[in-house]
Parts: sequence; C-alpha cells; structure tokens
Amino acid sequence: MVRQRLFLIIEGGPWPPLDPSARKAFLITGFNSSMIRIKSGITGLDELIEGGFPESSSILVSGGAGCGKSIFCLEYLYYGAKEYGEPGVYITLEEGPHNLWWNMQRFKWDFLPLERANKLKIFKFEPDLSIREKVEEQTRRIVDKAKELNAKRLVIDSVTALSFWIEDVAKIRYAMYILVEELRKLNCTTLLTCETLGGRMEFSRFGVEEFLVDGIIALHFRPPHRFLFIRKMRGTSHSKAIHPMEITDKGLEVNPREEVGWEALRD
Repeated sequence: MVRQRLFLIIEGGPWPPLDPSARKAFLITGFNSSMIRIKSGITGLDELIEGGFPESSSILVSGGAGCGKSIFCLEYLYYGAKEYGEPGVYITLEEGPHNLWWNMQRFKWDFLPLERANKLKIFKFEPDLSIREKVEEQTRRIVDKAKELNAKRLVIDSVTALSFWIEDVAKIRYAMYILVEELRKLNCTTLLTCETLGGRMEFSRFGVEEFLVDGIIALHFRPPHRFLFIRKMRGTSHSKAIHPMEITDKGLEVNPREEVGWEALRD
C-alpha cells in the first residue's frame, strides 16, 4: 500500500541533504507519482481524478434520493470484475439483492457469469438496535465478507443505515472510524454510500462521515438534470468544478469537459 511505503520513508530515512521546503516538495511529488490508481468504471470520471481512485482508499458517495448512488457503485464493481478480474462485494443494508439485480437490468450488464465465478457478490445485512453496543461486530461481519472473496473492491450501501440506530454522534464517529480503519488494512478500495437531503452543501447525514474518508463524490439530481461534484480526494489533484452527468443504457456517464455553475445546484 502506497501510504504505508511513504510512512516508512518518512520515519526511516535516510534523508537527502534538502532544506525543509524542498523535502516537503519531494514527498508530495513522490507520493502522487507512485500512487496506484483504481479505475472507477464511470465514463468520464477518471479524467477528473488523475486516473482513478487511490488504491485502498475509502470514498463517500453522497446524495439525495434518486441521484444514482446505487448505479454508481454497481457500475464500479461490475467494471472491476469484468475488465480487470478484480473481485467485488456489495454490502446492502436496505435493498435486497433481487431488487438491485432487477434495477440494473436496463443496462444489460451480465452479472450472472461474474457471480458464478465469485467475482461479484451481493450480501444483505439487517441492521438493528444491537448495533448500538456491537459496533466492532458489525464491522467484523463486513470485513469477513470482503476477505472471503479476496475482494479488491467493496461497496457499503449505506453508512447512513449502518449508523441510523446509533443515537450519539460521538458513537457514530467512532463506528465510522473503526470501519474505515479496518477497511484500509484489506488492500481493498471501498465506496460507502451516504444519504443526504440533497442540498448542494450537504455531504453526509450526521456531519462526521466526510471527515473520516479519503474522498467525497457528491451526486445531485435537479430534474431533469444530473450533476457530479468531487468535494475531496486525498493525494489527488481533482476537478473543483461541477460536471453534468447522465444515466444512459450503459450506466452513468460524466462529461469531464463541460462545467456548470453553482446556481445549477440551487436548493
């Protein structure tokens, strides 16, 4: 994992004879140039994030109802399994596998061969009140499913449902921290969906999720238009603009060369 290799360089040296400012520039350049990128599978998106998601990162995909979060995540898994042979796991805490398969039929994605080859699996978890006292147990269940398939790509849909039963915001932050830290150990690049009310400056439901992840992609739906905004992506020079997005018969497509103003996302 790149982050771990960089840590060893920082801690262990030996350093070349550079002044502090030059040494900082050396670190930043080395980090970005050697970072392994995971292709998103979303047409047009990778051009906006230096070629893909940083390997082993956790990315929050946030937005209101109907903005395309589930499509985004399944396209990410499908593309990885089909084009790169990278096993993917989809953990859903709301919709069941049959509903997800049915909803994706319009794209003519052939999931069945990938499922039979153990390249793509969907698991339904039932969140309940016990999560309040068993945060580590819920996290372990998710991590175990990823390990079973030796997953390189993981989706958790949604962290809102996972956290909804926890009343204390501090406990929600702790639960998210434990989850993200455990996922980083898997060499698995993870998308976590998050429900918002759809406001242009809303990136999470509880106000803590966005501080614990490595990246945030906000999806917006203002009928009849759809938009994508990259709020942050650690270790990445990313687009700061809002880009149009469409749902086609192939899935989600982002237009990386067209930008729209903030007024397009008026609340």
